[in-house]
Amino acid sequence: MTRVVIIGGGPGGYEAALVAAQLGADVTVVDRDGIGGACVLTDCVPSKTLIATSVRMNYVTDAATLGINVGDEAEDKDIVRIDPRTVNERVKRLARAQSDDTAARIVKEGVRIIPGTARLVDPHIVAVGEERLHADVVLIATGAHPRELPTARPDGERILTWRQLYDLDTLPERLVVVGSGVTGAEFANAYQALGSDVTLVSSRDRVLPTQDQDAAEVLENVFRRRGMNVLANARAESVTRVGDGVVVRLSDGRTVEGTHCLMTVGMIPNTSDLGLEEIGVRLDRGGFVEVDRVSRTSTPGVYAAGDCTGVNMLASVAAMQGRIAMWHALGEAVAPLKLSTVASTVFTNPELAAVGCSEADVVSGRVDARIVNLPLDTNPRAKMHGTKDGFVKLICRQHTGIVLGGVIVGPRASELILAVSVAVQQRLTVDDLAHTFSVYPSLSGSVTEAARSLMQASPE
Repeated sequence: MTRVVIIGGGPGGYEAALVAAQLGADVTVVDRDGIGGACVLTDCVPSKTLIATSVRMNYVTDAATLGINVGDEAEDKDIVRIDPRTVNERVKRLARAQSDDTAARIVKEGVRIIPGTARLVDPHIVAVGEERLHADVVLIATGAHPRELPTARPDGERILTWRQLYDLDTLPERLVVVGSGVTGAEFANAYQALGSDVTLVSSRDRVLPTQDQDAAEVLENVFRRRGMNVLANARAESVTRVGDGVVVRLSDGRTVEGTHCLMTVGMIPNTSDLGLEEIGVRLDRGGFVEVDRVSRTSTPGVYAAGDCTGVNMLASVAAMQGRIAMWHALGEAVAPLKLSTVASTVFTNPELAAVGCSEADVVSGRVDARIVNLPLDTNPRAKMHGTKDGFVKLICRQHTGIVLGGVIVGPRASELILAVSVAVQQRLTVDDLAHTFSVYPSLSGSVTEAARSLMQASPE
């Protein structure tokens, strides 16, 4: 029986454990924080739970457009309020429940869980305290942690990382969010909806600089329309706590004051003190584990998956890397990781989801393709719900019509993108999508309508 030791119980680790157990291996997971890892306990699950509350707040505040009156604005302008303590207690309770459910699942499959911190003594021996675990295959799935600036050290009270937000008893009155990437945009959007006065500090000329430009512009317009102060081309140099507030100093000399500051300036891999370099595992300049497309490291028998590899910091990618590692290590047929088929979502309101090649790829000439951008406000279901912001963008190969990618901005875009993901993965054509029945009325109808717009008449 093949002995597999997995270091880290996040998505890369526990999904790998399930695959290895299914294939008959003797599997041990060493985990120091809790099964589910940071994804379940402090990052993805908690943040999306908080965001779910904020979206409900948007529903209430926008209800008047649908003819629903909540309270009497003449008597009380702040009609709907949240209880931050209840919200945060729910966030942490659901995260812990998800962790417990995941742990129970892998234990049921015969996986052994050892709480503790692991270190590799050699490629086939993992030390956990005084215990030595002998392994034929080792998977490193240790994740990453929030990057901190020397001039903006989090104190857990006023200067915060996103992992510290859920310990607050009160809603930040004036929240300054430093960093306008996915994490910064999501939290800025959520806390604005919950009632905070939010300033978003972006070092680039727009929010979400790595996302589709049209999509980023829609979201930035929504942020500003709802009252967010977005500072573009503004790099934060330092954050200082002053009394019951903070002062954020920008590189151009300007200052921004707030009651709290949330730092979202990247991630650092959890790869130190594991003994990796001593056994020949190569790390890149940022400390991330170098892996190939089947999750192998530079040391035979040692694999890596998830955020510690820096390949693509998504739970879905971590999980697939872990599965691929076990399929490969245990002799199963396996397809290498293909990032061009990975769907990603920004959980703002509206959501932004994308998959495959981008419009930038087409404009630059790297890809020969056709594009259609269909505004969502023409969709009948969107009109019924009062949805005005968003679109469906579809990209197909110039001559064959094979779907290469797409972007959706709108409610539940994270769900709607699946149709485009299937098309990209299975190399379907726009004709295939166009001839697929969609419900009427539905937001998904805009996907098939976009496909019809890209169909070409057959040559005579």
